[in-house]
Amino acid sequence: MGTVEVILSLFLSALMVVSLLSNVLVLICFLYSAEIRKQVPGMFIINLTLSNLLMTVLNMPLTLVGIINAEQPGADSVCRIVGFLETFLVTNSMLSMAALSTDRWIAVVFPLSYNSKMRYKDAAIMLGYTWFHSLSFPIVAVCLSWVGYSHLYASCTLCQTRTDDRTQFVVFTVAFHSLSFLLSLIVLCFTYLKVLKVARFHCKRIDVITMQTLVLLVDIHPSVRQRCLEEQKRRRQRATKKISTFIGTFILCFAPYVITRLVELAVSVPINPYWGVLSKCLAYSKAVSDPFVYSLLRHQYKKTWMDIINRLLKRRSLNSSALTVGAFTMYVTKWKSLRELLLEKYKQKMPKIFNRCASSDGKRKTVKVSGRLIFSTDAARSAVYF
Repeated sequence: MGTVEVILSLFLSALMVVSLLSNVLVLICFLYSAEIRKQVPGMFIINLTLSNLLMTVLNMPLTLVGIINAEQPGADSVCRIVGFLETFLVTNSMLSMAALSTDRWIAVVFPLSYNSKMRYKDAAIMLGYTWFHSLSFPIVAVCLSWVGYSHLYASCTLCQTRTDDRTQFVVFTVAFHSLSFLLSLIVLCFTYLKVLKVARFHCKRIDVITMQTLVLLVDIHPSVRQRCLEEQKRRRQRATKKISTFIGTFILCFAPYVITRLVELAVSVPINPYWGVLSKCLAYSKAVSDPFVYSLLRHQYKKTWMDIINRLLKRRSLNSSALTVGAFTMYVTKWKSLRELLLEKYKQKMPKIFNRCASSDGKRKTVKVSGRLIFSTDAARSAVYF
């Protein structure tokens, strides 16, 4: 195994570890937080997360074995199953991102009618179409024996196993990538650009109000004015950065692999096998970026896993507090002694008020003395609040 193979193997191993940890964390947050589960986008996110997890556990390890051994990992039947799952999971991930973008488009552009347009029933219908669309192509490919091991990508994927059906395979490959990658990209661009347009419109309205406020506040400190202008600039850039991240990661991860698959159909164009494996690793890297782009960097998920961490730390602190029971008991004893001492001094200084408080029939009373001290009684016992 050469230097390039070692680098590609290490790169893919790192992708596997990060993808597994991040997607498991998203799954834990989803199961822990009832608030996340109640939201309609949570259905699309959990579908995307499960697809990424299966891709990480089933496909990436076999591709790693293919890179190291430079041969097909396992028997032909295993390779066909893995190739079927890869085609299904990649298509399902793309369409899940398109469904998420559609949900956010409806939420931003039609906020008043969102609850009626995007219900659990509607989300289930969208997921049903996603699964039907994702399953149709790999089923056809398996039936026509177009799934096997490809040395160019060092993985079990779509490939032409016979030479007599080349035209049909070319048509199938072009249709598959057009109705998966290209369709999802068109939906992403349309919906997110509409969201960006609405976000910029609201930013302009906020900017107008901010500038009018700064004009009216003539006595405002220059540093405060400068801070407001900087926040105004960051507000304009925030929506653009988010939209660019959604679309940019999709193109950066999937476009090299899809373009390589289409160029591969031309017999006269040779493709470097190292580039084929690298493009495959870039497609796998989408399973690493998705948890951060769609879930973990959002405030709701940050709050959830911080709650989980705090809960775990609290349990540990409760377990460790058993070691300090003696110190705590000593502290309580000293506090009771001090309280009894204060009550005794109070009884000596103002016996009439104390006797009146002590004669209460289990009811709480308060007596104010000189406008400073409040004596609260509860069943013939008094406490002093300063």
